Amino acid sequence: MGKSRRLPSILLLLLGSAALVAVLFRYGERWLRALLLYLSGAAWARQAVTSVPLAWRVASRFVAGEDIQSAITTARDLNARGMCVAMDYLGESVTNVQDTIDARDEILYLLDCIHDTGVNAYVSIKLSQLGVKIDKALALENVRWLVQHARRYHNEIHIDMEESTLLATTLEIYRALRHEYGFDNVGVVIQSYLYRSEADVQQLVAEGAPVRLVKGAYAEPPEVAYPDKAGTDANFIRLMQRLLGEPARRHGVYLAVATHDEAMIRATITYAQVNHIPADAYEFQMLYGIARALQQQLVDAGYRVRVYVPYGTAWYPYFMRRLAERPANLWFFISNLVRK
Repeated sequence: MGKSRRLPSILLLLLGSAALVAVLFRYGERWLRALLLYLSGAAWARQAVTSVPLAWRVASRFVAGEDIQSAITTARDLNARGMCVAMDYLGESVTNVQDTIDARDEILYLLDCIHDTGVNAYVSIKLSQLGVKIDKALALENVRWLVQHARRYHNEIHIDMEESTLLATTLEIYRALRHEYGFDNVGVVIQSYLYRSEADVQQLVAEGAPVRLVKGAYAEPPEVAYPDKAGTDANFIRLMQRLLGEPARRHGVYLAVATHDEAMIRATITYAQVNHIPADAYEFQMLYGIARALQQQLVDAGYRVRVYVPYGTAWYPYFMRRLAERPANLWFFISNLVRK
């Protein structure tokens, strides 16, 4: 009976995978990415995918596990290979107040575990998991608890950037923590596919902010974001240079270059070498389960590398955005479905 009940979900998943392949061949990678990003927020797709046990086995390539212990074990293994870690308790777009409190308490416990085990890791958070879509004050209060708790352990909290509609509020909360509450152990993320990021970076440089620079992984309209990879990449390089430039270093900016794109990595290394910026003055960040060989090559070459390690049961949206980022991830997923 168990197999027969799972059969419709498996068929739906396989048919959906075939449709994605058809979209790629007919319309190209850009349309495929848009479809996958749509599916990341579709409740019916979440139900279809998460009901198939095999889907989790494939998703576990990108997610460290469903509990803290699994994440700590992964972090310890990465530390042994010379890498730092950014840990993320998965969850987003929460609409229930108690759920935000439960997420906050889980992250407080995660900070305790990081301290108690001695792993080299800080914590990344999403404001939509902590209530920003319910009430900005609720999110600020939840994050304040986390940043304060992290400071007791000489640890850090970094605020992920989500869809552009949350950008202004995210920066407001970040600045409240830094300037009103006086926390110096909180950082923020900037996305190079947004037109406004250049102005945001200029202000963050003046403030001496810790910044993680990413390309961006949400579906955004062309009115606010570069519609193609070339524009996003060119802006990534401009922002990287500004965040590593002499004024940024003078103000105490610390840059995390978060990308698997080897062209962006080479551009960063070249700029740093030409401007005599030491390798330990910035770091590269990559996602767990992606470009593992490249991560190790950078560590072996003397660069600081931090791996973003997500865990938790709410893995579906994160997993779908990873598929959207690189077609190779989608082929990996589909080929595993077919083999099984």
